[in-house]
Formats: sequence, C-alpha cells, structure tokens
Amino acid sequence: MKQLFPIRHVMGYIFSLILSLVALAVVFWDMSPVVGMTILSVCAIIQASLQLFVFMHINEENSTANSLYMNVGYALFVGLVTIFGTLFTMIWGY
Repeated sequence: MKQLFPIRHVMGYIFSLILSLVALAVVFWDMSPVVGMTILSVCAIIQASLQLFVFMHINEENSTANSLYMNVGYALFVGLVTIFGTLFTMIWGY
C-alpha cells in the first residue's frame, strides 16, 4: 500500500504551496525592491525545478530522458527569443 500512495507528489504540492505563500508574503510586506526581487527569483527557480522534477518526471530513468531534456532546452530557447525579441522591438526601438 505504501507504494500506491504518491508521497513525492503530495510533498511537492505542499512545498509548491509554501513557495507560493512566500511569494505572496513578499507582495504583502513592504520590502525593498532588491530584497523582494531576490526572494521572488529564488522562489521562482526552486518552484520551476520542483515542477520539472516532481510533476513532469524529468528525472525518471527511461528511454525518453534525452528527448525530455531537449524539449526543456527548446522551450527555454523559444521563451528567451520571445522575451528578448519583444524587448528588442518594443523597448529598444529596432
């Protein structure tokens, strides 16, 4: 029965809720912008890695592990091109 209960998923969900509450606390408490952005950045990186490794099963040993890493790399590439392309055209005026 112990193998049937998804303890990793439940703990990941609880940890995601805690990280979301920390991010919400940054908004409610009047912190300096540098401290607030540092806390939000650390929480965002931890939560993104938690989502990848716990809920998207990126660390499981199987034959599709390489394709999962390629998909994550491609998604990062597309996201960065979109962000910097938008900044390039709308903010920097090119």
